[in-house]
Formats: sequence, structure tokens, C-alpha cells
Amino acid sequence: MRIALHQMSATTDSAENRRTVESALDGITESVDLVVLPEAVMHDFGAADHDLAAVAETVDGPFCQLLARHAERLGATIVAGMFEVGDTASGLPYNTLVAFGPDGSLRAAYRKVHLYDSFGYLESERLTPGEITTVTIPVADCTVGLMTCYDLRFPEYARMLVDAGADMLVVPAAWVAGPLKEDHWITLLRARAIENTVDVIGVGQCGRRYSAGTSAVDPLGVVTVAAGERAHTVYADVDADRLAQARSTNPSLANRRIGRER
Repeated sequence: MRIALHQMSATTDSAENRRTVESALDGITESVDLVVLPEAVMHDFGAADHDLAAVAETVDGPFCQLLARHAERLGATIVAGMFEVGDTASGLPYNTLVAFGPDGSLRAAYRKVHLYDSFGYLESERLTPGEITTVTIPVADCTVGLMTCYDLRFPEYARMLVDAGADMLVVPAAWVAGPLKEDHWITLLRARAIENTVDVIGVGQCGRRYSAGTSAVDPLGVVTVAAGERAHTVYADVDADRLAQARSTNPSLANRRIGRER
């Protein structure tokens, strides 16, 4: 399975972001099974008082139409982050990952469960949390579980996805930069991979505000691909034999005595 991980920096101009995403997807000319873009690439979070409800789109809006068209062109699944029009009394939108399949159809929409009320920031003042559920999609010979950014800090959520059948976790993010934050990001990506013996694909926004750090981590915690700091696309190959080897070497899921037996 071949994956394109595209690291980029979004703005608060949705039309500009669509042009940037289109250019990035046009640049993918080799055969891939999965393309992953960061959280909030439809429209960046902006300042704390920026009205995200005013810019939110539906899953058949212009951003998603763009993704659907390129997914069909590439014959690949595309996962990317957006702000989705809310359906609650608060009127606040959802922080949503959408996944479009190789036929251009919407395969899944995951609404971020854990909002980033941490490090002095209150995402819950601007967004509505999704229901606690697991969202997985089949891609090639893998079952991919979807998580967003701050979800990475909750090991029980990753384990829920694995118990739902995921053998890969995809984590689009806009991981805010700050003291120790870059270290937290890569440490948590590796921890989720090691403790669950799964591949973990983390794709972050870059730029002055965010930590970047786009990485692919294999089921034994080895970082196999890293994008550095700039906006560009890197490629990762996921090997089913490596997953089987990891689970034979480290059968911690099979050895569990607490929680769901596998």
C-alpha cells in the first residue's frame, strides 16, 4: 500500500486553500492508494475570535467536490480536514475529516471527538464535538481508523479504533507549535503505533504557527518517513508482512487481560 502524505499551511481564505490543495493533488502523478492532508486545510482556524461557523461548508460543498474529483482521477482514497456546518442548537460547526474513495464518493466523515481545550486554548468555544464513535474505512488491504490532532493524546480512543478492526491509524493535524510540542507529537505517534502494533500516519500543517512533523511510523515504532518543516509531499509504503511480523514479535494485543480480547 502506497500513501502520499502532503504537508501544507492553510490560510483563512477558502478559495486560496482550494487552489493550494488542487496544486498539491495535481502534483501526485504516481500510483497511490491513499492521500492524506492535514486538519483544517479547507480553512485554517485563524485567530481565536475568527468565526468558523461563517466559513463552514457541507460535505458536498466546493472543498469536498474538489477532493471527490481528484480521488476519482487518482483512483485513490483522499482524507482531509474541514469545518462542517453544524446541526446543533449552538450553531457551531464540526471539525471533520472527510474520506473520498477511488470512485469519488464520500466513504466517511469523522467529526473530531476530543476538542483542543488545552495549553491555554478552548476549541470547544468555537466547535461542536462529534459523538463518541469509531470511524474506519477500507483502503487496499488495510482498515484505516480516523483520528484528528488532539485525539492522539487519548490512548483509549486509538485502542477503540483498533478494537473496531483498524490496522492503521491516520491522524491529520494542525499541531500548534510551542515548548516541547514537537516532541509530544512524534512521541505520541510512536506510542500509539507501538502499543497497538499498527501503522500510524500523522500529517500536520506547517508554517510559523504549527509544528509540521508529518511522519509515517511502522508497527514497531520506527519512523520510516518524515517530511521536515516545509510544504511538500512525501511517500510511505506500508507492508502487510511488516505488520504481521510486528504482531508476532510483540503480541501485546493477543496478551491483553483487560478489555476486549482479540
